[in-house]
Amino acid sequence: MSVLNSLPVPGQDLESPTWVTSFQGLPRSVNVRRCRLEVVAGVDAGKVIELAQPTIMIGRAGADLNLNDPKVSGLHCELRLQPDGYRIRDLGSTNGTHVKGVRIVDGFIAPGSTIQIGKSAITFDPLDDAVSVPLWHENRLHGLIGGSAAMRHMFDLINRFAQSDATVLIQGETGAGKEGVADAIHQCSPRREGPFVVLDCSAIPEQLFEDQIFGHEHGAFTGAGKATIGVFEAAHGGTLFLDEIGELPLDVQSKLLRAVETRKIRRIGSTKVIACDVRIVAATNRDLAAEVNRGTFRSDLFYRLSVAKLSVPALRERREDLALLIEHFLRQLHSTHSDPRLPEDFMSRAQRHTWPGNVRELRNAVERAVLLPNHPTGGLEAPPKKEGTFGDVDIDVPFKTAKQQLVDEFDRRYLSALLEAHDNNISAAARAAGIERMSIYKMIRRLGLDDGAKRRAPTGDPDGDSEESTDHR
Repeated sequence: MSVLNSLPVPGQDLESPTWVTSFQGLPRSVNVRRCRLEVVAGVDAGKVIELAQPTIMIGRAGADLNLNDPKVSGLHCELRLQPDGYRIRDLGSTNGTHVKGVRIVDGFIAPGSTIQIGKSAITFDPLDDAVSVPLWHENRLHGLIGGSAAMRHMFDLINRFAQSDATVLIQGETGAGKEGVADAIHQCSPRREGPFVVLDCSAIPEQLFEDQIFGHEHGAFTGAGKATIGVFEAAHGGTLFLDEIGELPLDVQSKLLRAVETRKIRRIGSTKVIACDVRIVAATNRDLAAEVNRGTFRSDLFYRLSVAKLSVPALRERREDLALLIEHFLRQLHSTHSDPRLPEDFMSRAQRHTWPGNVRELRNAVERAVLLPNHPTGGLEAPPKKEGTFGDVDIDVPFKTAKQQLVDEFDRRYLSALLEAHDNNISAAARAAGIERMSIYKMIRRLGLDDGAKRRAPTGDPDGDSEESTDHR
């Protein structure tokens, strides 16, 4: 976080980690409390840091507070300063995070708490002063829309980060608008006249990753009838956006790391080294810090990509932006509808909805509501579930057949709802359900859901991520 100034916090209770300062009813700045962390037990006893930033990471390497305790994971846990309290989250560490003897996965802690990780103990004390960070002066930035403090703070960070060539890691849920953020970084940067090249890492068969990234020479492998450049060369002079970087296989991650560090690549089948003047922006809907601890993402690549980090707020966290976004989508629909209108209760229902699909889901809901204004769901919510149908038993068939029919119906309902909640993103659905991606593919075929899970062609979206195939992410 870029800190403009430090200021006392008169009248603010220590229970308030962040708050917004307004002028004439408009948000002007975000204030983040300064916090003190002191190691009181373990090999680093006596070590103290003071930070004022929304997220404070603790671990053995690459964290804000680094410990030499071998029982501490590389990226062990993080503290998030949120308007509603101080939230601690374990990042999938080996030995866990404890407060008052209770193992914490994700929860809120009180000021003055002692955090135990490995053989170390850390006291956490919010201080009386804070830092003030300005907000962007408009509610739009190169296709991104949001008047909320969270969005305008992100707009300000985008503009700051864009002025350098630092690698940026964008984290956010599916549909929140990560590609729009990457494009805004490019448009705000001195590279705006250069190419903006997108590589969706979730859409590439594993055997083609290296070819997509580095390209190949004529005859490099069977079927290589002509030389082809990779995305690094294609983005020369501009920005390379690596979307869903968390989907990269481990063996490709090591090769990508070298290219990111040196900005030099070598095509498959060639010995010639090619220098690429390119700025790297990566995005993911995965928790890469936890993936590092699991061993599914290289720590050195994570550190190299996250020189600057941006977190895209979920739509449910910025409901005050709903009216702006809905107005924007209605204007877009004017090209195909002479007078697009929404049901009268659409806004009130939108305020109550949780928006698991974020901005993309809202855009689709607006379009459905315009097309079907008299539909009972208003284009917003799924139809009510029928009572008394699921679970009915047919004793006219053998027991095993009846049982299998019931299991199949549950699988069909669960899988349909799961895929809908994740916009037919099979990788994301598998992670949310805690099952293997191939298991979902097998269930889709077994239950005859193939038609609802066919591959879709990518399309651009300035207000959200690009549309993805059903076997993406």
